[in-house]
Amino acid sequence: MVQTKPCPFCALPFSRIIDSNPFGLVIRDGYPISPGHTLVIPKRHVGSFFELNPEEAADLMSLLRHAKSVIEMEFKPDGYNIGINDGAAAGQTVPHLHIHLIPRYIGDRPDPRGGVRWIIPEKADYWSSI
Repeated sequence: MVQTKPCPFCALPFSRIIDSNPFGLVIRDGYPISPGHTLVIPKRHVGSFFELNPEEAADLMSLLRHAKSVIEMEFKPDGYNIGINDGAAAGQTVPHLHIHLIPRYIGDRPDPRGGVRWIIPEKADYWSSI
Protein backbone atom coordinates (compact mmCIF):
# COMPACT_ATOMS: atom_id res chain seq x y z
CA MET A 1 0.00 0.00 0.00
CA VAL A 2 1.56 3.27 -1.12
CA GLN A 3 1.15 6.25 1.20
CA THR A 4 1.77 9.70 -0.27
CA LYS A 5 0.87 11.71 2.86
CA PRO A 6 2.58 11.41 6.26
CA CYS A 7 1.22 8.57 8.38
CA PRO A 8 -1.49 10.00 10.66
CA PHE A 9 -0.76 7.42 13.36
CA CYS A 10 2.99 8.16 13.44
CA ALA A 11 2.33 11.84 14.16
CA LEU A 12 -0.58 11.76 16.60
CA PRO A 13 -0.89 14.75 18.90
CA PHE A 14 -0.30 13.78 22.51
CA SER A 15 -3.76 15.08 23.38
CA ARG A 16 -5.40 12.23 21.41
CA ILE A 17 -3.62 9.44 23.27
CA ILE A 18 -5.77 8.03 26.09
CA ASP A 19 -3.53 5.10 27.07
CA SER A 20 -0.18 3.58 26.13
CA ASN A 21 2.42 1.00 27.03
CA PRO A 22 5.92 0.31 25.65
CA PHE A 23 4.73 -0.97 22.26
CA GLY A 24 1.32 0.59 21.66
CA LEU A 25 -1.13 3.37 22.24
CA VAL A 26 -4.87 3.91 22.39
CA ILE A 27 -6.99 6.68 20.88
CA ARG A 28 -10.67 7.23 20.23
CA ASP A 29 -11.50 6.82 16.56
CA GLY A 30 -11.66 10.15 14.75
CA TYR A 31 -14.65 8.89 12.73
CA PRO A 32 -16.47 6.69 15.26
CA ILE A 33 -19.26 4.38 14.17
CA SER A 34 -20.54 4.07 17.75
CA PRO A 35 -19.99 5.86 21.06
CA GLY A 36 -16.63 4.76 22.47
CA HIS A 37 -15.18 3.45 19.17
CA THR A 38 -11.49 3.07 20.03
CA LEU A 39 -8.28 2.24 18.16
CA VAL A 40 -5.29 0.30 19.49
CA ILE A 41 -2.18 1.16 17.47
CA PRO A 42 1.42 -0.12 17.57
CA LYS A 43 4.03 2.58 18.14
CA ARG A 44 6.25 1.03 15.47
CA HIS A 45 5.02 1.74 11.94
CA VAL A 46 3.87 -1.63 10.62
CA GLY A 47 1.16 -2.18 8.06
CA SER A 48 -0.02 -5.64 9.01
CA PHE A 49 -0.94 -7.48 12.18
CA PHE A 50 1.25 -10.30 10.88
CA GLU A 51 4.35 -8.05 10.98
CA LEU A 52 4.15 -7.67 14.77
CA ASN A 53 6.70 -9.44 16.92
CA PRO A 54 5.37 -11.43 19.90
CA GLU A 55 6.09 -8.68 22.44
CA GLU A 56 4.26 -6.07 20.36
CA ALA A 57 1.28 -8.37 19.88
CA ALA A 58 1.09 -9.09 23.61
CA ASP A 59 1.26 -5.38 24.49
CA LEU A 60 -1.47 -4.54 21.98
CA MET A 61 -3.73 -7.26 23.38
CA SER A 62 -3.12 -5.89 26.88
CA LEU A 63 -4.13 -2.41 25.70
CA LEU A 64 -7.20 -3.85 23.97
CA ARG A 65 -8.34 -5.50 27.21
CA HIS A 66 -7.76 -2.33 29.20
CA ALA A 67 -9.56 -0.20 26.59
CA LYS A 68 -12.55 -2.53 26.90
CA SER A 69 -12.67 -2.03 30.67
CA VAL A 70 -12.55 1.77 30.22
CA ILE A 71 -15.35 1.63 27.63
CA GLU A 72 -17.39 -0.60 29.95
CA MET A 73 -17.31 2.01 32.71
CA GLU A 74 -17.87 5.05 30.48
CA PHE A 75 -20.36 3.80 27.84
CA LYS A 76 -21.82 0.52 29.18
CA PRO A 77 -22.18 -1.21 25.79
CA ASP A 78 -23.97 -4.51 25.27
CA GLY A 79 -21.28 -6.11 23.09
CA TYR A 80 -18.24 -5.48 20.91
CA ASN A 81 -16.84 -5.97 17.45
CA ILE A 82 -13.05 -6.20 17.24
CA GLY A 83 -11.61 -5.75 13.80
CA ILE A 84 -8.50 -5.23 11.74
CA ASN A 85 -8.56 -4.20 8.09
CA ASP A 86 -5.31 -5.86 6.99
CA GLY A 87 -4.41 -4.92 3.41
CA ALA A 88 -6.08 -2.87 0.72
CA ALA A 89 -8.38 -5.75 -0.32
CA ALA A 90 -9.64 -5.84 3.27
CA GLY A 91 -10.43 -2.13 3.25
CA GLN A 92 -7.31 -0.80 4.98
CA THR A 93 -7.03 2.92 4.19
CA VAL A 94 -4.28 3.92 6.65
CA PRO A 95 -1.22 1.71 6.08
CA HIS A 96 -0.38 1.60 9.79
CA LEU A 97 -1.92 -1.31 11.67
CA HIS A 98 -4.77 -0.38 13.98
CA ILE A 99 -7.23 -2.55 15.86
CA HIS A 100 -10.81 -1.31 16.04
CA LEU A 101 -12.66 -1.89 19.31
CA ILE A 102 -16.25 -1.04 18.44
CA PRO A 103 -18.80 -0.99 21.23
CA ARG A 104 -22.23 -2.29 20.20
CA TYR A 105 -25.55 -1.41 21.71
CA ILE A 106 -28.89 -3.20 21.70
CA GLY A 107 -30.92 -1.57 18.94
CA ASP A 108 -27.98 -0.01 17.06
CA ARG A 109 -28.94 -2.32 14.21
CA PRO A 110 -32.30 -4.03 13.71
CA ASP A 111 -30.68 -7.48 13.49
CA PRO A 112 -27.02 -7.61 14.50
CA ARG A 113 -26.61 -11.32 13.76
CA GLY A 114 -23.70 -12.00 11.46
CA GLY A 115 -21.62 -9.14 12.91
CA VAL A 116 -18.50 -8.69 10.79
CA ARG A 117 -19.93 -11.03 8.13
CA TRP A 118 -21.82 -7.98 6.80
CA ILE A 119 -18.56 -6.93 5.11
CA ILE A 120 -19.92 -9.00 2.21
CA PRO A 121 -23.70 -8.58 2.62
CA GLU A 122 -24.78 -11.46 0.37
CA LYS A 123 -22.82 -13.86 2.60
CA ALA A 124 -23.88 -12.40 5.94
CA ASP A 125 -27.25 -14.07 6.53
CA TYR A 126 -26.18 -17.72 6.65
CA TRP A 127 -28.67 -18.64 9.41
CA SER A 128 -31.74 -18.35 7.16
CA SER A 129 -30.54 -21.28 5.06
CA ILE A 130 -29.84 -23.70 7.93
